Amino acid sequence: MDADVAIVGGGYTGLWTALALRERDASLRIALLEAEICGWGPSGRNGGFVHGFWTQLASLRELVGDGAALELARAGSRILPGIRAFVEQRGEDVWLTERGYLKVSAAPFQDAALERAEAAARALGVLGDRVVPLSEAEVAKRVRSPRFRRALFFPECATVQPARLARALRRAALGEGIALHERTRVTRIRAGSPTLLETSAGSLRAAEVVVATNAWMTGWKPVRSRLTNFGSYAVLTEPVPHLLEQIGWTGGEAIADWRMFVHYFRTTPDGRVLMGSGSGPIGHGGSVDARFTADGPSAGRAELGLRKLLPGLAAARVTHAWGGPIDVSADHQPFFATVPGTRIHYGAGYSGHGVGPAWIGGQVLASLVTGADDEWTSLPLVTRRVPGLPPEPLRRVGGGAVRAAILACEEREEDGLPASQLARLVARAPALLGMQIGTR
Repeated sequence: MDADVAIVGGGYTGLWTALALRERDASLRIALLEAEICGWGPSGRNGGFVHGFWTQLASLRELVGDGAALELARAGSRILPGIRAFVEQRGEDVWLTERGYLKVSAAPFQDAALERAEAAARALGVLGDRVVPLSEAEVAKRVRSPRFRRALFFPECATVQPARLARALRRAALGEGIALHERTRVTRIRAGSPTLLETSAGSLRAAEVVVATNAWMTGWKPVRSRLTNFGSYAVLTEPVPHLLEQIGWTGGEAIADWRMFVHYFRTTPDGRVLMGSGSGPIGHGGSVDARFTADGPSAGRAELGLRKLLPGLAAARVTHAWGGPIDVSADHQPFFATVPGTRIHYGAGYSGHGVGPAWIGGQVLASLVTGADDEWTSLPLVTRRVPGLPPEPLRRVGGGAVRAAILACEEREEDGLPASQLARLVARAPALLGMQIGTR
């Protein structure tokens, strides 16, 4: 068959792109191809934190400078209104809960990251507005834990049920006349005019192509030098609204700590608690294997985080555990571009924060497809140079060693114990080599 635009990937990025294109040009013939079902990947199984870039001001300043960092953060402020308008206009219930985001220091070694973020917000003139410092006593008014020292509160954050959002986007795409081809794996893309996509069920010719498979892109030649895979795991408790009342966590805030391998946690409308840990396995050569969805130790670390950080929930029984792969860019920010000499566009590198920025990704990719020179294509997500990663097998071996060292350091320091000198040295290796990924 033929299409004006072919989109590979039925997660948030692909679906938002399809809807953004339909909004801009009702006449476009758009076909979306998904190897499984829409939302089957990380879009349907993440923690459901919806936010932009205010939490990352400190690193963005170093990456793109003060002006561009503010530009990107302000663009991110359009995410929540965009998603809210989408669900309200279509009458979708995705459990959208807009209660803000607490980034808590849960150990002395985490104070430095908090203070760096606070200083960046002060320097850019947004402290007290977009970024609100909270003392230990102020944190305790929102959630009581003997581990929580102080926090920064980011008002622009919500939580959703991620699979509900993915399915709502799928329904919207069908309603807009977008051709969805699920269980249709793209096996090869041959650039040309038109570009040919070979699939398990036939071929598709399209003038414009968008590749939006994220964690499954890490072995794709145009991006593989700038992208790698990590696993992220979550556990979910039984409903425990009475225990949440006892610790005062009834406001629905999303919460995370300041570790490198972050703990992220939130509540659900029926009083369950999700605790996630970004400490899963590192990929090799772009492959996505069973370690990303069935790794017992990674799920165990997520549950251990629940017990350590929220001891008031000790009686809460864990009923579910799952994992998924995340695509991590070399500088921990998403990037979007067009493969030189082609009409193949792509976006990747959300680094575990894609629920909100995927909405921006849809706008950016729609602009790239239509050839627009606008507010979206001028963002640093498009214009910056993304650094590269070491080649394989050094990436897997070195990355695995650094991951193990950082985990060892954080687990020891979290319990008030000193990490070994060797672990500290290996954990610092990326920074000593001038790399931005895997630093703490």
